[in-house]
Amino acid sequence: MTRAAVLGTGAWGTTFAAVLADAGTEVTLWGRDEATATQIVSERRNQRFLPDLDLPEGIAATTDVAAALDGADIVAVALPAQILRSVVADWSGLVPAGAVVTSLMKGIEIGTHARMSEVLAEVWSIPDERMTVVSGPNLAREIAARQPTATVVAGADQGAAEMVAAASASSYFRPYTNTDVVGVELCGAFKNVIAVAVGVADGLGFGHNTTATVITRGLAEITRLGHALGAQPDTFSGLAGMGDLIATCASPLSRNHTLGAHVGRGLSLDDAIQRTGGTAEGVKTSQSIQELARAHGVDVPICDAVVAMLHDGAPIQDVLNALVSRPRKAEGV
Repeated sequence: MTRAAVLGTGAWGTTFAAVLADAGTEVTLWGRDEATATQIVSERRNQRFLPDLDLPEGIAATTDVAAALDGADIVAVALPAQILRSVVADWSGLVPAGAVVTSLMKGIEIGTHARMSEVLAEVWSIPDERMTVVSGPNLAREIAARQPTATVVAGADQGAAEMVAAASASSYFRPYTNTDVVGVELCGAFKNVIAVAVGVADGLGFGHNTTATVITRGLAEITRLGHALGAQPDTFSGLAGMGDLIATCASPLSRNHTLGAHVGRGLSLDDAIQRTGGTAEGVKTSQSIQELARAHGVDVPICDAVVAMLHDGAPIQDVLNALVSRPRKAEGV
């Protein structure tokens, strides 16, 4: 039987552990909070992040990272993007030799502009053939409730991606494999920024036309930057691209959309973060993506607008006026 360790007892880490368990994989969750670990084992619940949802039997949970990693064939990591490096830096010697490492995270590191798989590969000395990522329309609460969904497991090595896919495939969770790690990770990170923008529009009271405009033009930004980084074109119209973008922008379960809506209704960023709860990765990732885009000469006006609203103190209406007054051009450019 395949054994997996999942690092992170937040909503998505706990949900992915449940997915693995339902697929017949032996799984141990690691988290810092003793009460959460105890509740997962004794009550099959994580009330803090997945209230009132039952988890499958057989999920072990611990605060001892060495015990969680011991003997793992797959190591899946679901930690906040901007603290990942500092949290996992000392665990390199604990990761079993030969284990396939899977990033469940959707962010770009501030300063380095590194994708999460790149951070893990660097600090743990993981070769490309053992590094994979999972992305797609992955709203944790819906999946934890066993609602049908599909996702993408990307890896430079097809065998590693197939291993993770086989360990997580079930009657409600269908993983597809992909070799475009760059494109899949970029989509997962950038769509959070677009979701913040959609949330702002919703908070201002705009309707479906505005939402559709922001989503489709947001996908154009993601695609332009992806092409500059060498991603594969088909990725952007697939599950990791358009699929994840629709789910995150349209659902009230999305923390990024929720935070944007609070900002659109007039809350400060600090108050919006507090009201949202959990980590809205798009807040900090917007700055990383803006810097990355500028370094490659790529135009990302929606990302620029999010940065201006959240971090530069620009009035929301002024930013929106600047967006709609941009020079007209052919749609495909």
